[in-house]
Amino acid sequence: MSKKRVNFYPGLPPRLRPFTDLDIVCGVDEAGRGPLAGPVYAAAVILDPKRPIEGLRDSKKLSEARRDELAPQIREYALAWAICQASCEEIDSLNILHATMLAMRRAVEALHMIPTLALIDGNRCPPMDIRAHAVIEGDDKCHAISAASILAKTARDAELVRLHVQYPQYCFDQHKGYSTALHLERLRLHGPSPVHRRSFAPVRNLLQVDLFAAPMPDDAFGEVLPA
Repeated sequence: MSKKRVNFYPGLPPRLRPFTDLDIVCGVDEAGRGPLAGPVYAAAVILDPKRPIEGLRDSKKLSEARRDELAPQIREYALAWAICQASCEEIDSLNILHATMLAMRRAVEALHMIPTLALIDGNRCPPMDIRAHAVIEGDDKCHAISAASILAKTARDAELVRLHVQYPQYCFDQHKGYSTALHLERLRLHGPSPVHRRSFAPVRNLLQVDLFAAPMPDDAFGEVLPA
């Protein structure tokens, strides 16, 4: 096997890893828990130890251009990969945590190769039929989770660009649904679209207040993120 292992925690001795060389390990991560619009995405990836991919790390620490370079490499070199989502309706019905867990489970179950262990980014695991192990900040500690992070992020960004074509007044292509000043301004002007998450406070507040009767208070929209 190549010395450049792909399913590992940097600096963690093999005896402390939650898997052995006999395990088929998939990394799992999500993208889009925080935005006000669009589905939440999750990806699962089983990397090939014989085909290591240079530059894997947390997708949030990579430029958009670098993510777009790595995503096709992951799809080509991985032994198996899958990308799934939970819809806005499921997010509003289940809450964002449970919808995220659902998307993660769907991604693992969609793999054409059955893993023996799922390494999940974060501090909890979705219910599934195989062993699962949560890894805090795993998207920057384990290459398989990093790969899943990149696939989930690029897939969700592409979906928001598609939604921009359908709803150009919200500028989804610029903020990807996050609560930036631009997004909140467009929400005030146009009201929520069918792809906005109605259970999230800024959207819920707009639905509850008659905009024509009284102006929205500035703090109704919560924290404003930079564009």
